[in-house]
Amino acid sequence: MHTQTQLAQYRMTELHTQAQAYRLAKEAKPEKEIRTRLGWALVEVGLRLATPVPATP
Repeated sequence: MHTQTQLAQYRMTELHTQAQAYRLAKEAKPEKEIRTRLGWALVEVGLRLATPVPATP
């Protein structure tokens, strides 16, 4: 195989790998949003537990 053909083939393989990694990273983005929402929900629950309950007369 000629050198130029091999280099082109390696470059195409590299581009394909980068495109696949980009697609996987883009699909994983909603998971971060779920973790963020869950984290804030836990903070809210913690704040409710830490707030003193007013004494009833």
